[in-house]
Amino acid sequence: MTITFTKMQSAGNDFVLVEDSGAIRDYPAFARFACNRHFGIGSDGVLVLTRDSRADVGMIMYNPDGSEAEACGNGLRCLVKYTFDRGFVITNRMTVATAAGVRTACIIEADTTGTIIETSMGYPVFEAGKIPLIPGSTAPGKVLNINAYLEFPLPVEEYDLRLAIVSMGNPHAVYFTSRPVNEFPLDRIGPLVENAAAFPQKTNFEVARVLSRGLVEARVWERGAGETLACGSGASAIGVVSQLSGAVDRPVAIRLPGGELEVNWNKAEEVYLKGKAVEVFSGQLSSITF
Repeated sequence: MTITFTKMQSAGNDFVLVEDSGAIRDYPAFARFACNRHFGIGSDGVLVLTRDSRADVGMIMYNPDGSEAEACGNGLRCLVKYTFDRGFVITNRMTVATAAGVRTACIIEADTTGTIIETSMGYPVFEAGKIPLIPGSTAPGKVLNINAYLEFPLPVEEYDLRLAIVSMGNPHAVYFTSRPVNEFPLDRIGPLVENAAAFPQKTNFEVARVLSRGLVEARVWERGAGETLACGSGASAIGVVSQLSGAVDRPVAIRLPGGELEVNWNKAEEVYLKGKAVEVFSGQLSSITF
């Protein structure tokens, strides 16, 4: 059976998108193949467009290791562009059901370089049992105080990290540094933070530096994927904890290696993420079955 796919990207965070047509039976195996940059198509994840009674469309996202991700901001915008461009939803506003809940999306502007889309990212969560986080003597399910979730201690090799912990539907640990983020050994420290015992379901790890009231530079180590050029839920997490610490205004731009994303949060409503989504190419696989 032929598998039809489309390659999408947002800020360099790239995805293989497929419709849930029955051509693929084992999505984790397909994701491990499709994401491989040497023996597969090459991507940071696989997006599956589904039908879902909760919303206009549904989205399931798989990491390169075959695990399912609860949230993916850049993938969400890519799926929205694909859905809109093909007329599956004819208005510039739509809803998408994800593992983290139903998200809203708005097509803002389109040109030859891509489509600017703003999506809701849900409410940030600081409850230990829902992140999830095992914060030493703090029992799971308790709300951490402001100092605990903005300065959670985690010694890793020579680094005495103070992490800002938040869930954006998936867990994030943000480390703020005063040095350029490209100097941080993310390839070495990233997997150690991802797999630290404090995070029972692992975590995404962001290294960030505030450049001004309106701009933060960052790099991301994604759970199940490794370092990526951008991460939408990671940018959202950075925007949230930057605002809580009083370091930035709103909206704030998060500058990642693949481009900038805009995070807007008023501390009462959902977080909103804006950025460009681009369709790269489409193709077919006819000699491989999953």
